Amino acid sequence: MSRPKPKAAVQVLGCKVNQTEAEAIADLFRDRGYEIVDFSSKADVYIIHTCTVTRESDRKSRQIIRRAVKRNPEAIVAVTGCYAQTSSNEIAKMKGVDLIIGTSQRNQIVELVEEVRDTGETNSVVEDIKKLTAFEEFPLSKSSGRTRAFLKVQEGCRQFCTYCIIPYARGPVRSRPLEKAKERAEKLISMGYKEIVLTGIRLGAYGVDLKPPSSLAELVGELSRLDGLLRLRISSIDPNDFSKELVDALAGEEIVCPHYHISLQSGDNSILRKMGRRYTSEEYLELVSRIRSLRPESSFTTDVMVGFPGEKEIHFHNTKNFLNTVGFMDLHVFKYSPRAGTPAADYPEQIPGDIKKSRSKILRRLSKDLYNEFASCFLNETMEVLAEQRKNGLWEGHTPNYIKVKFPSHKANLQGETVPIRLMEMGDKFVMGREKMTDS
Repeated sequence: MSRPKPKAAVQVLGCKVNQTEAEAIADLFRDRGYEIVDFSSKADVYIIHTCTVTRESDRKSRQIIRRAVKRNPEAIVAVTGCYAQTSSNEIAKMKGVDLIIGTSQRNQIVELVEEVRDTGETNSVVEDIKKLTAFEEFPLSKSSGRTRAFLKVQEGCRQFCTYCIIPYARGPVRSRPLEKAKERAEKLISMGYKEIVLTGIRLGAYGVDLKPPSSLAELVGELSRLDGLLRLRISSIDPNDFSKELVDALAGEEIVCPHYHISLQSGDNSILRKMGRRYTSEEYLELVSRIRSLRPESSFTTDVMVGFPGEKEIHFHNTKNFLNTVGFMDLHVFKYSPRAGTPAADYPEQIPGDIKKSRSKILRRLSKDLYNEFASCFLNETMEVLAEQRKNGLWEGHTPNYIKVKFPSHKANLQGETVPIRLMEMGDKFVMGREKMTDS
């Protein structure tokens, strides 16, 4: 009788970069003969890929660690990611944690887990993040039938905004060499992916560390020429990183989706200065206007923070007005969370929680209104929708400018196909559409 496969479960918190890394970690275990099971199941190994962007992220990470230990006290519990990097001593005190890995050496996680299993000794593998210079390579994730692949090409940040812990968790800028990024993209295309999303911690800084230096604009140009790629999408970019060359590359290549997530944080210049953000609201608006002049169908989404120390009602009012002025399609709203070790944690005039909650609620309502306002501009138009999944009898997908569309179809399998859809009516942050029938 064959021996049953050991079971591993992976839980991830946080951003798209974390999610991409967690999928790669799962594949490492799968390739070594492990069965990947749901985190709610009993497993032999639990891997928690943590986030530390807010105190709530830390709390959730600890909660999930405890849950894993309780689910199977005999299992090996490995904690990795940003919270593990910045707070390894805190995690080491938690009962049942066997292995701690920061934001490097994760491509060795299977060997480290099996070493703990064989020796019975706990281990902490957390490097000095400031000394890292090489981009961490993971094996290529296996296709799981999805149509959108995330390609991580950059790691680290050197911005050091006054509220942000991420430079301390992710370290300096490290980029995947252009040829390796191109090679990885070609493999993803050969696996059947029609859309590739470029991701990174500070994506716009791509290439500054390479020798010879490269740039995101150069990478976009190279990937745009690959045969078989239908769409190239860009994840979050800092406003400071938009050179003229990058604007031209993003707006000039038809294959690049006209959806831009440009981090804002605040629409008030005095708050932006206190945050250590290196642009003004006027410069931000000028950037958006420049892109729109080149691709009028462009959508813009952003991150916006409420309750930064010293944010008075007038500052919040300025932010709300600015969000309306830009005409974003969607907002990712965050409440400021003090992070120990960052300058803003010691700033005076910390904002009470109830005020932060109230302001967050106002902006979340605004986000819904903005989405409906933007998407309704395209009603009665026919747009190409990349079909991603079928749910409750309807196919779901996105237009190039990232409007979510739901539509019925008599075809059994449309996944990965682009379908001409006439946008008919607004739903709740989506548009109902109807398949445009082609002449036979």
